[in-house]
Amino acid sequence: MALRLNQKQDIVAEVNREAGEALSAVLVDYRGMTVGEMTDLRRRARGDGVYLKVVRNTLVRRAVKGTEYECLNDALVGPTLLAFSRGEPGTAARLLKDCVREYDALSVKALAIGGELLDAGEINRIAALPTREEALAMLMATMQAPIAKLARTLGEVPGKLARTLAAIRDAKESGN
Repeated sequence: MALRLNQKQDIVAEVNREAGEALSAVLVDYRGMTVGEMTDLRRRARGDGVYLKVVRNTLVRRAVKGTEYECLNDALVGPTLLAFSRGEPGTAARLLKDCVREYDALSVKALAIGGELLDAGEINRIAALPTREEALAMLMATMQAPIAKLARTLGEVPGKLARTLAAIRDAKESGN
């Protein structure tokens, strides 16, 4: 069934809104996936906060015009599943990387982060980006390390003195 003009405009507006808020985008060829596999993929995407939609390439081109995902236009060939990461840049890449391993029919076409088009082979690098919590934990560990080392160093001086005095006491007691 063909889409009416107002339906197409709604889709373009929706995808444009998501593109404006997204941190990264992944394009996937979904040819050959079963309905059950696609349903599972959509369920997992909802759980991870990933916007996932099958959209006609011409509508995607119109929707991403003027956004940082305009660089994806060259990769919009054939059946395309569009995924936008909302919360963290690596979320969609992690989800689709796992699904590509799981479903043979899926294949990554292209990725985009910050207006830069990346090759499909870069999905491992993007999927390896830390989550917000992991990044904060790494930052805190880095900030805490010098302070912890200083505390250990300052604590070592009285400890060394106490061990020296104990050794002297033990030597005097054994000498008597």
